[in-house]
Amino acid sequence: MIIFGTKGYLYQLAILTLVCGRCGNPAAHTLRKRVTKFTLFFVPLFPFSTKYATQCTFCGAEQQVSAEQAARLQAQAADGSGGPSHGQPQQQPYRY
Repeated sequence: MIIFGTKGYLYQLAILTLVCGRCGNPAAHTLRKRVTKFTLFFVPLFPFSTKYATQCTFCGAEQQVSAEQAARLQAQAADGSGGPSHGQPQQQPYRY
């Protein structure tokens, strides 16, 4: 008897301040990487699916991004710029 299947892994790559495409608020977004691996006898052997997504922490909307976009966003987070994404302008923070 051979036991095989899949197992998913979720990695948080960065946290960025972006303008949400759904709610329009400048909010923190998490950049996540989802990897699905083939398992044999409950031992993960190799990945067969990798997907990237950003999720708005304000409204919870999730948007799929390509590997190239994810690399750019991750580099942006490492630089500390956290600039606008998805072609939308960056709004100024609220001042009290």
